[in-house]
Amino acid sequence: MKKVTLKSLALATLLAVPLVSCQDDEPEAEVKEGKYILMTASERTNIPPGWITVFDELPTGNVSNITSSSLQGQGMGGWRPYKNWLLKMFKTDNSSKGIERLKLENGQVSPDIFLAGDNATNGTGNFVIANETQGFYWDGAAPLKIQTFNPTTLSRTGEIDLTAAVNERGTGEAGILYRSVGQKFLAVKNGKLFANVTYAKTNAAQKGFFDDFFPDVYIAVIDIATGKYEKTTKINDTGSIAYINENEMYSFDTNGDLYIVTQGRSAIGGKSKLSRIKANDTDVDANWSIDMDDINPGGKFVTVFATNGKLITTIPNTTLTPGGTGNINTGDIWEFHVIDVATQSYTKIEGVPACTNTGAAYGTVKIDGKILLRVNVSGTGSTNGYYELSSDFKSAKQLFQVTEGGNVTGIYKIEL
Repeated sequence: MKKVTLKSLALATLLAVPLVSCQDDEPEAEVKEGKYILMTASERTNIPPGWITVFDELPTGNVSNITSSSLQGQGMGGWRPYKNWLLKMFKTDNSSKGIERLKLENGQVSPDIFLAGDNATNGTGNFVIANETQGFYWDGAAPLKIQTFNPTTLSRTGEIDLTAAVNERGTGEAGILYRSVGQKFLAVKNGKLFANVTYAKTNAAQKGFFDDFFPDVYIAVIDIATGKYEKTTKINDTGSIAYINENEMYSFDTNGDLYIVTQGRSAIGGKSKLSRIKANDTDVDANWSIDMDDINPGGKFVTVFATNGKLITTIPNTTLTPGGTGNINTGDIWEFHVIDVATQSYTKIEGVPACTNTGAAYGTVKIDGKILLRVNVSGTGSTNGYYELSSDFKSAKQLFQVTEGGNVTGIYKIEL
């Protein structure tokens, strides 16, 4: 198996170590009773229709995601669960932007409550939950404010006005046509809310996406208890933090460190990075980053999952091409790798075919102590399911194949 470092070969010689799973020394995870929820998308579109089905056990072998009890609807590209709640950013019956919570009842999933927002602006409904009664979301109707909501009732409770924070830079710049805060990135850590600040060169339908005015990405830090803005930190020399769908493109490691994806200068990358905010810090770690240009110049990261000092992500194996005929979303070019945080070495996971972009879906999830990789290969009858990662993080084998219902976009366990 080939292992490559992101810095120099000399650094690789000094620091590279074998990938050893921390799970080897851990007791087996207790498997609690629950229901397993599977989501698939029946089309390859930005907000695809699809299906959701409930299983009594974690699927294995060949499974269909279309049954008499399946939920069929819109916005089935992914979800953003919180504990026993399944939430997504697009309404099941008409794809409206906002926050929708689904409910599990009598072995079926169905729409429950919907918190609506400005349907004309991408990013509306981007949210993060601090606890059962406190959450934050962005609404395009008020781009310089972060809305607060009660996740239990899924009702708006107020707002945090961050106009002054946004105006700390770029005031009077004719080239900045649109500003927002929290449109693409919202995270909660140690009593602080982190929200990206957008300075965009466009003010059209895709405003705020791949149109950064500044060469750095800015993140506002807000104290949750007081609702007061504290400061702005930044990720240097990159662009396009996260995106506008359920895949929030960040992940907390076991020790509390936060790892963040920036996609880069354009939709096909360039200057894309993985960056870090350490567990007890509020500033971006200026001494640590993984640069995609060191791996595949001009490419980008689109997913990250952190666990025990390892990052699981996908790396494109060729130059990215945009648009409906390009390879960025539908090409089988994305290969799963493990990055060692300490050495910054990366290793391809063996046994997993190159697959399509994870898109709005989580590329990696953990259920019942198993780390599962979402693998969809284009073409009828091709690989379409989840692979279980080995305990040493070196290889993976297919756990189940979805034969009906479309491309896999989510698997989650609701505990009973």
